Amino acid sequence: MPLIYAGVARGSAMLAEYSLFAGNFQAVAKDYLSRAAHTGRFAHTVDGHVFSFLAEEGYCYVVVSDEAAGRTIPSAFLDRVKGEFFAKYAEKGSAVKELGLSSFGKRLKEMMEHATQFPEEYSKVSSVQKRVDEVKAVMSDNIEKVLSRGEKLDLLADRFVKSGRALRRKMWWNNLKMKVVMAVAVIMVCLIIFLLICFGGGRSCIKRRHAAAGAPAASPQPPVVAGGNRRLLLQLLDSL
Repeated sequence: MPLIYAGVARGSAMLAEYSLFAGNFQAVAKDYLSRAAHTGRFAHTVDGHVFSFLAEEGYCYVVVSDEAAGRTIPSAFLDRVKGEFFAKYAEKGSAVKELGLSSFGKRLKEMMEHATQFPEEYSKVSSVQKRVDEVKAVMSDNIEKVLSRGEKLDLLADRFVKSGRALRRKMWWNNLKMKVVMAVAVIMVCLIIFLLICFGGGRSCIKRRHAAAGAPAASPQPPVVAGGNRRLLLQLLDSL
């Protein structure tokens, strides 16, 4: 058991105490208390036991622990005892006689048992390490969330790029089809006009050229377009 004895004193008068087993812990503690001339923390080692003291604001808090237990847990234990005792008995403790606050001894017992069962809560190193582990866990969780969001953004970007490419390709094909249709329409119109001019009204541009080669030149005649051919031409132009 790391904690063996605990008490609260005013000067050399012990106001409350608790001992895990019988011994002269109170006598040794009172001896050091009577010789203490300063406030703050101090400790003495006696027969393998460490007497740790915390003297502040008119009261002195003492705990006895095994030497192998170290100084961290006893020091943190004294801080807790001081905080709880001063909050409840700061005024009352200044007027009571020795062992006048023996009821607080039960609370000392509970605190000693708690410190023995859960030493990590009284260890500053363990407390700091626990906080570091908690911070690491939070940071890891945040990093995973950020990475997950980054993957989703990458997927959305890929989809956007692919959609843009498909849209551009579709628009290019539509423009090409439109140009081809317009070109074919223009060629068809030009071909129809040529046929109407050359072969309309029973004439033939080919025969005329052959005839012109063997006969004297005649005065030019204006081309005649039959009424039916003209209507056909107008209908074709309207349909375009």
